[in-house]
Amino acid sequence: MFETLKNAFKNKDVRRKILITLALLFIYRLGCWVPLPGIDVATIEGQSITDGLLGLLNGITGNALSNGAFFAIGITPYINASIILQLLSVAIPRLQEYQKQGDEGKKKITQITRYITIALALAQAIGVTVSYARAGYISNNVFGPMTQTWVISIFVVLLMVMGSMLTMWLGERITDYGIGNGISLLIFVGIIASAGMGIVNTIQLAVSGDEMAIWQLVGFVLMVVAVFLLIVFVDGAERRVPVQYAKQIKGRKQYGGQSSFIPIKVNASGVMPIIFATALISFPQMIAQLVAPESGFYIWWATWLGAGSWLYAIFVSLLILFFSYFYAQIEFNPEDISRNIQQYGGFINGIRPGKPTTEYLARISKRLTLFGAIFLAFIALVPSVIFAAVLGQTSSLVNAFSATGMLIVVSVALEFEKQLQSQLMMKQYKGFLK
Repeated sequence: MFETLKNAFKNKDVRRKILITLALLFIYRLGCWVPLPGIDVATIEGQSITDGLLGLLNGITGNALSNGAFFAIGITPYINASIILQLLSVAIPRLQEYQKQGDEGKKKITQITRYITIALALAQAIGVTVSYARAGYISNNVFGPMTQTWVISIFVVLLMVMGSMLTMWLGERITDYGIGNGISLLIFVGIIASAGMGIVNTIQLAVSGDEMAIWQLVGFVLMVVAVFLLIVFVDGAERRVPVQYAKQIKGRKQYGGQSSFIPIKVNASGVMPIIFATALISFPQMIAQLVAPESGFYIWWATWLGAGSWLYAIFVSLLILFFSYFYAQIEFNPEDISRNIQQYGGFINGIRPGKPTTEYLARISKRLTLFGAIFLAFIALVPSVIFAAVLGQTSSLVNAFSATGMLIVVSVALEFEKQLQSQLMMKQYKGFLK
């Protein structure tokens, strides 16, 4: 990784893209600290949002949600819109046609995603503003003492939607003019910022003479490194199914006769099953918290199905299993792969072409998906419990890295290195052709 960065900065074009990416990321982080007019910063300062889906969103935005900042809802509406459109493309034939139309279809899908993003950003901004109003964070110190709270709330909602659209624009500019994967990099920076703040707070306690904070920091670093190594190991794990292509003679030339393989990843769905499972089980609690935080339903759900309960662990594991198989069917289609192998004169040793090959590939995919789902369930539940047990519930390091956050950080870091390597490789090919 460090060697790749070193070589990237030696290349003028790649160095320019890296600097553009850093500049846009700096603007994004600046927007995560600029408070919204109408939010009482003095009241909200020091408060944290760590439970349920709001805690996940706060971690993704780098504590912008708990800061009442301009980018409080950040890129999450765009992510949700992309996920919704991806799921709808399975059931709506028109969206499937757009995906097969190349650049024109991609433009149409992007436009639809933006419309859905605006609707979701508006809904999420209203929910967050209602939560701010209930907590007493809405202030009229900017608009005057005679201004009604609902007027200030409308203004705050509009600013949050504008901030979400600007965040989406920054991500697209990083993708177009920077290294690439702008949306993923925004999420990466937000999670790293949240973790960094927890680490800085612990270092300050250690410097002030708290010996327990030193041991907590050491234990945290060791556990994070162990979890990161496990994630990297599973992320790169794959089953390679060997494929043999028959020899074909056309004219005076011979084609085929080569061996290849089909890579099937253990965790092909990435972090999506965890995000879906956490969002689905936390959604009723979040709605009840915004509408009626003192109702019996909210208290019952937070007690029995809230984060940390044994029912929560069971349902999250089952939902992760379901969404893992759901995404596996979207990402890997054994019937299409079997048909392509047969069309190009290939076959799997010991397996007849056609339906037997499809069944063989489907069986391998299901087994690998099961192991991937077990891994995701382990990452989603066990590290958080270990962190809380070893570091203590009061430590700021407990919420520094969530399970989803660790998976996202590792995945984006690995993808970022691949992007840099591809950029360098492309520049080398251009130089060779010249």
